[in-house]
Amino acid sequence: MARRLRPVGIEFLEHAPVRLVFAREVSASPEAVFHALAEDVPGWAEWFSAVTLARPIDGGGRREIRLRGGTRFEETVLSARKAEVYAYRVDATNAPGVRALVEEWRLTPAGSGTLVRWTFAADGPAPLRLILRLARGGLGRTFRGAVTALDRRLAGR
Repeated sequence: MARRLRPVGIEFLEHAPVRLVFAREVSASPEAVFHALAEDVPGWAEWFSAVTLARPIDGGGRREIRLRGGTRFEETVLSARKAEVYAYRVDATNAPGVRALVEEWRLTPAGSGTLVRWTFAADGPAPLRLILRLARGGLGRTFRGAVTALDRRLAGR
């Protein structure tokens, strides 16, 4: 890994300089979505098109993630409340400019399925913060595509 990031906690989600939130309703139950997020980490590469490798390390308290294009992350799980929330902090990455990054997947029962809300919270120098804000549309499309693919995958089980 190229660089260590600032070790922030879950509270960073509330005060990060860049905070992007996306939501989508799926037909799968909160338990099924949580299982796919937190317990089937290698499965991320099957439904999240940007992910080429996902694997738990240190007994599942940490993760290694690789994305298309060569970006890599080492992460620490900050919260894993069954069928409710899954959050992690990036500890190290080769992505330039990032100083701190936390992602949270919050699951809320909705009708006969689940409302999946993804919060992407980051810090970095002003140019990176601007780029992330400008990338909001692309990140939203990526999120919607991933969650839709996850819902299809879960429906096929």
